Amino acid sequence: MAEKPKFVIFAHNATYDKLHQVATLGLTAAAMGKDVIVVLLFWTIKKLAEGKIDQIDFPQEYAASAEEVTRLLKEKKVPTISEMFHEARLVGQFRLIACSAGLEYMGVEAGAVERHVDEVLGLPSILSLTAQAETKLFI
Repeated sequence: MAEKPKFVIFAHNATYDKLHQVATLGLTAAAMGKDVIVVLLFWTIKKLAEGKIDQIDFPQEYAASAEEVTRLLKEKKVPTISEMFHEARLVGQFRLIACSAGLEYMGVEAGAVERHVDEVLGLPSILSLTAQAETKLFI
């Protein structure tokens, strides 16, 4: 049996708009039968560790529209980031991996993220795991 095509997202930016794209792309790719790997880096690790992964925030340059977009997201009942991650696991093969160096750089203890991720790996292991991916995105 052939291996499923790997779809990898390196998630660095942690504002809601970026995390929403990570979650929707990951969920869609999992539903399409791809082996999805989301690698959490720097700010995404920090936000997850602080329990703020579902916090709706936007970059400063979009501050003028933030209130309206937040209202629309709630009005349209858009699922939260964590709900989309959960759904992706239900519909397909989806893994969240935290970079161990990112934990150190952000001052986060592994225990603060371990229950939310599938693995904590070092960069050499992450690069080996994702080397043959069909798709690699950096968000």
